[in-house]
Amino acid sequence: MRVTEVKGDPDDFTTSQIATVDSDGISKEIRLDVVDRWPNIGDYVIIHAGFAIHTLEEKEAKANIELIRKMAEGMPEELLR
Repeated sequence: MRVTEVKGDPDDFTTSQIATVDSDGISKEIRLDVVDRWPNIGDYVIIHAGFAIHTLEEKEAKANIELIRKMAEGMPEELLR
């Protein structure tokens, strides 16, 4: 998901380390406590269980998203539900 807002301080764990992210118009807040690199607005993050675990730059993220979409196109409909 694409980062649209970042709150907190990456060097101060007493602050709320939260990002707002968006994908296809769906927006949500996620935790940044365990992310490998503090994201900037416009970066993308891989999320697991409400936590960002990996930060990607836009070019890398878009390549990954395109690959996932191509894989989904070849899957039977019943597996996509």
